[in-house]
Amino acid sequence: MKNLFAIFITLSLLSTSIYAQVWKPNVEDSLELSVAQAIIKANESDPTLTKWFESAYAYAVFPKVGKGGLIVGGAHGKGLVIRGDTTMGTTSLSQVTVGAQIGGQVYAQYIMFKDETAFSHFTRGNYEMGAQASAVAVTLGASADARYDSGVAVFTLADGGLMLEASIGGQKFKYTSK
Repeated sequence: MKNLFAIFITLSLLSTSIYAQVWKPNVEDSLELSVAQAIIKANESDPTLTKWFESAYAYAVFPKVGKGGLIVGGAHGKGLVIRGDTTMGTTSLSQVTVGAQIGGQVYAQYIMFKDETAFSHFTRGNYEMGAQASAVAVTLGASADARYDSGVAVFTLADGGLMLEASIGGQKFKYTSK
């Protein structure tokens, strides 16, 4: 059954891009399978997102980010950094926010790196995105108008829960090469 699932994931990824080098998950690694599922779900939710995966120099995928808060909030998730057909390393996301907020949610986050400079900046170690960074919610056609900001584009896809917030905070990332 696990092999059948792995074949389905691989075929689904191949069908999203015939021309680009396609990353294939290690079927023995649960994080890689979760990342593959998150990529498929994002491309199904917004087919225009496929061009981002194909044209980005590299990208990071966090398949499940848990977020919650009541005045003070936080979020955390683990993911992979991928370049072409290669898993470059693992990454983690941490976020602390302060302000009017209540609730909790789970979402996937996708960070696209436009070029080697943006990618190198992320992979040097402790990378931070401030409150001014904005993410595009993945909905049908939403990514068509998205743009890189300082070489980075961020997309999120809600997976469940409800979070009401007007808060300030930033995300911090740690990267470990493979």
